[in-house]
Amino acid sequence: MKLVIVESPAKAKTINKYLGSDYHVLASYGHVRDLPPKDGSVLPDEDFAMSWQVDSKSQKRLTEIANAMKEADSLILATDPDREGEAISWHVLEVLQKKKLIKDKPVERVVFNAITKSSILEAMKNPRQLDTPLVDAYLARRALDYLVGFTLSPVLWRKLPGARSAGRVQSVALRLLTDREMEIEVFKPQEYWSILTHLKTPAGEALPASLVGYDGKKIGRLDIRSEAEATDIKAMLQASSFEVASVASKPTKRNPQPPFTTSTLQQEASRKLGFSASRAMQVAQKLYEGITIGGETTGLITYMRTDGVQIAQEAISEARSVIAKDFGDKYVPEKQRFYSTKAKNAQEAHEAVRPTELSRRPKDVAKFLDADQARLYDLIWKRTMASQMESAILERTTIDIDANGSGKKAALRVTGSVVRFDGFFALYQESRDDEEDEASRRLPAVDQGAALALGAVDTAAEPIEAAQHFTTPPPRYTEASIVKKMEELSIGRPSTYASTLQTLQDRDYVEMEKKQLVPQDKGRIVIAFLESFFNRYVEFDFTASLEEQLDKISAGELSWLDVLNDFWRDFSGAVDEIKDLRVTQVLDALNDLLAPHIFPEKEDGTAPRACPTCSDGQLSLKVSRFGAFIGCSNYPECSFTRQLAKGGDGDGDAAEGPKVLGKDPETDLDISLRTGRFGPYVQLGEEAKPKRSSLPKGWSASEMDLDKALQLLSLPREVGPHPEDSKMITAGIGRYGPFVLHDGTYANLSSPDEVFTVGINRAVDALAEKRAKGGRGRVAATALKELGEHPEEGGPINVYDGRYGPYVKHGKINATLPKDTDPATLTMEQAVELIAAKAAKGGTKKKAAAKKPAAKKPAAKKTAAKKTAAKKAPAKTAAAKSADGETAAPAKKPAAKKPAAKKPAAKAKEPADEPTPENAS
Repeated sequence: MKLVIVESPAKAKTINKYLGSDYHVLASYGHVRDLPPKDGSVLPDEDFAMSWQVDSKSQKRLTEIANAMKEADSLILATDPDREGEAISWHVLEVLQKKKLIKDKPVERVVFNAITKSSILEAMKNPRQLDTPLVDAYLARRALDYLVGFTLSPVLWRKLPGARSAGRVQSVALRLLTDREMEIEVFKPQEYWSILTHLKTPAGEALPASLVGYDGKKIGRLDIRSEAEATDIKAMLQASSFEVASVASKPTKRNPQPPFTTSTLQQEASRKLGFSASRAMQVAQKLYEGITIGGETTGLITYMRTDGVQIAQEAISEARSVIAKDFGDKYVPEKQRFYSTKAKNAQEAHEAVRPTELSRRPKDVAKFLDADQARLYDLIWKRTMASQMESAILERTTIDIDANGSGKKAALRVTGSVVRFDGFFALYQESRDDEEDEASRRLPAVDQGAALALGAVDTAAEPIEAAQHFTTPPPRYTEASIVKKMEELSIGRPSTYASTLQTLQDRDYVEMEKKQLVPQDKGRIVIAFLESFFNRYVEFDFTASLEEQLDKISAGELSWLDVLNDFWRDFSGAVDEIKDLRVTQVLDALNDLLAPHIFPEKEDGTAPRACPTCSDGQLSLKVSRFGAFIGCSNYPECSFTRQLAKGGDGDGDAAEGPKVLGKDPETDLDISLRTGRFGPYVQLGEEAKPKRSSLPKGWSASEMDLDKALQLLSLPREVGPHPEDSKMITAGIGRYGPFVLHDGTYANLSSPDEVFTVGINRAVDALAEKRAKGGRGRVAATALKELGEHPEEGGPINVYDGRYGPYVKHGKINATLPKDTDPATLTMEQAVELIAAKAAKGGTKKKAAAKKPAAKKPAAKKTAAKKTAAKKAPAKTAAAKSADGETAAPAKKPAAKKPAAKKPAAKAKEPADEPTPENAS
């Protein structure tokens, strides 16, 4: 028997069917080992020796593989055909060799680009050995990411309380976003004018022309700067005669784009389908691993993590055949199209992302797919097919027009294009952020020398339109545009883009607003710190150069240890240089760097950093364990604070200082609206500890008045005694929103406004519903839906409604349902996927083992024992493999001041492009 190791259980079942009874296929479920998130996992002074850790779930997989290896005659490593797949095979082999289970049994490595019977059987005929340079590149990346994340992040914690993490690729991607935001903030609009002249041909057809020259000078888009200048030109044109100076038509070709790579797939899926990068990869993974069609699991696309743009010869031949059948012979180019990558650091050469069978049209498989799978398959199929179709032929026409009048001359121009042969346009056109209409309009026929009349065919339009415009700042990055930019700058690898962007959002460094990535103050502070004290490590050129070195390791051109030594020597020195830096010095540097953002110039010309409350105070950046904020230098005499960005939550006056809303009728004290480090709030009086109340979510500072402030300051309010025990029910707004409270049980209300109107009946019903769902453990939660037994591990899987929304439960694992997912329509397949993902992230918490009573010892020895235990205690973690093969490791909390055992590290929150510690706060 031959033992075959793959990554996914879905692939294992499919491949086992293809190979037959002589093979036993097992899944590793991704990575089986990872670096534990603790000191000493990578030892630079010992040739970067790495200490690998196996979590409990992976241990079960490895035990299963080891037992199977005992009975096997040979081992075939068939993990994914990329760097991470090579690394997983290496880890499995290392474990089996340490267990002395390999001995003289042959070990082979096979790779296949598609989960189809032909691809797998062909791969089995062409085995190879493990690619050592590719494994070395993995080790180098893993060590680099660990060293950067676990060396730099503690520095952030000490110097910038509230900051969470930094990373080799993560931080450079964040810099791209913050740099763009700074460009937007300092951008000053410029006024410019455009002039459009409506003309008519001798045949009476419309010919709108734009001004391109005036009085012997060329006129660019921004050259007319004032209304007076535009008015003068308009007057000249109104008194002019118009004549066609030249007509030029030029045929042009538009060639199709190559098939998808990982990054171009993510970009197009974002633009055309609205998918995030991570969503695109999740759906593509499903299509790659296979869909059940006709009772058999079939892989529908080739491997989706690739830099390659070429496709196999048989796929080209099949595409040409389908094109001829569906569109006709004229859409098949005379010669086959071959593409080559332009990226200088392209590696791990595979085919482009394409359907495994191009004759399998989207309409044929749509009934077997869910909506997202069908849309993505359709996109991949069309892009692949279009890449082998004939070019589109367009005719671009330019008409130049002379205008003469009032002793001056002006030049006008009309451009247009006509599609003479649609070619690949018949099937597919790539969308772009600056997309233009390829066939904008067909121009009327005119001859050189023809006289043109002034006037619009549509009599409602003015003959000459002079329009005012203002330049606009560069747009914020979308997921598609940031992926494109990172690829252009050679930052990171395409397989890590999705997890990198997800990590930035998980850290609250970036938020997604209207499909745009908006850096938050927390992220901007981190980047400002890194630019001030670790600038080299967030430089684009440096990061790209390091990627190039890692790619050379993959190619066997560089030693991975040499690369690590060179990096660590400079990096550790840079960290040592700022160890003695005081927090005040850090804040002074950030005040200067972030000045355009946090201290913008005031319209009245006063000093941007002058405190609006006291006479001589200066505003400065300050930090707390909750994050950064702006405060007065005269604290505690002056208690003025606000959020970082001027305007706080965007509602104006609250950020400038207290705004008096009126007087409290009971105490005659002023009630004021203010903005602090946690947002806008109302305050009663100016006592040492005045009563305050934050504005609830959905309440705008600009709409606050005295009545609303009095309502907030009156909370919590008494609703009435509970009819069962006469204990008082109160209503208020807390950390998790509006609530009613009775005898220790909290029940959420639908909106903040309801807090002020809720009556006794509604409150009692809400409390009863909460207790029925398990509030205070009184009644066990009832299942919304029972899905049945887990198909692999057994045990019931049910859907429940929890405090934070519906979730699916299996054993001790609870996995929250994604937004917009209806619990009633959740399938077993979806539930198993959610549970597996949560388990991989560390979905269950193990209880600490009970401590045995220790014998009494002298105090000195007892303290020493505690110190020793602290050094040896391993951190509990679940190393998770993300969809693209990268891993994320959680962080330890900053060390306590007193010598004490370290707390176990938190479970990994989210797979990321690199191991970046996460601040405990």
